[in-house]
Amino acid sequence: MPDIKCTVTECEYNSDVKCGAPMIQVDRSNTSISEKSDQTKCETFKKKA
Repeated sequence: MPDIKCTVTECEYNSDVKCGAPMIQVDRSNTSISEKSDQTKCETFKKKA
C-alpha cells in the first residue's frame, strides 16, 4: 500500500503521521454526492487504547 498521510494522532493505526492500517475505507459523510474532502470520512479510524 502506498504511504497515506494521517494527522489523527488518536488513531491506533497512526505511526509517525502515516497510516499503518491493512486497508482503508473512506465513505461519504451524510451526503449523496461528495464534491469536497470535508464531505468524506475515514471509516478505518480506531481509537488508541
